[in-house]
Amino acid sequence: MTHIGRCFCGAVELEVSGEPEAMGYCHCQSCRSWSGGPVNAFSLWKPDAVRVTTGSEHIATFQKTPLSQRQYCAKCGGHLMTNHPTLGLVDVFAATIPTLAFTPGVHVNYAETVLPMRDGLPKLKDFPASFGGSGEEIPE
Repeated sequence: MTHIGRCFCGAVELEVSGEPEAMGYCHCQSCRSWSGGPVNAFSLWKPDAVRVTTGSEHIATFQKTPLSQRQYCAKCGGHLMTNHPTLGLVDVFAATIPTLAFTPGVHVNYAETVLPMRDGLPKLKDFPASFGGSGEEIPE
C-alpha cells in the first residue's frame, strides 16, 4: 500500500510504501518540544520505503543530537519526518500521512510523560532494548 503525505502548505509531498515497521507514541521532552504537543504519534519506516516526490528543495533539516535529523518544510515550517540514522529508520509523523490507519502498538519514553494515557498498550520507560534502551515497562 502507498500513502501520500504533505507539509502544511503542500510544497513538499512524500510517499511511503508498504507497511511501517512500528507505530506508537513518544513522550520524550524533545519530541514534545518539537511537535508542540504533549505526545508525538510516530510511524517508523525503512528508509527505502520513504520517498520525497515533490519539493525536496524546500526541505530543511535540524539536528540537535546524532540520533535525530528532523526535517521540515522551509516555506511553511510544517514538520515532515525525522531520520534516525543509528536505528536505520525514518519517523514520518503520523499526522503527515492522512490515509495511514494509525494503529499504535507502544508508548516509548513514558517515564517523561506529561499526559498519562490508559489505553492498554505497553508503556516503555525509554526505548526497546533492540533500540538501545532498557526495554523496561512502566505499569499503566
